[in-house]
Amino acid sequence: MIRIDCVWLAIQPLDMRAGPDTALARVVKVFGAAHPHHAYLFANQRANRMKVLVHDGFGIWLAARRLHQGKFVWPRSDTMAQMTLSRAQLDALVLGLPWARIGEGGIITVV
Repeated sequence: MIRIDCVWLAIQPLDMRAGPDTALARVVKVFGAAHPHHAYLFANQRANRMKVLVHDGFGIWLAARRLHQGKFVWPRSDTMAQMTLSRAQLDALVLGLPWARIGEGGIITVV
């Protein structure tokens, strides 16, 4: 599998018609660069679709996920453009669960 050392989440929505080059351009714009073994997550305006761009050290991978019911728990902020997630938070996010409540080691810190 692809090694992922760090997960970054972009707050602003991305047009889900974006291909690898457009998604990579957004990563560079929002995060400054695409680092090897980092994953960059984007959602659409309704937060029912997500794209993940991963740089594996040689090239990039672009994956998409769509929820048929509900939406991803995506932060809304005018002050932040990005944030990092732990592996446990990523696992919860892709399932559509409230990932912000999960701390390091799966410990729930906010109710």
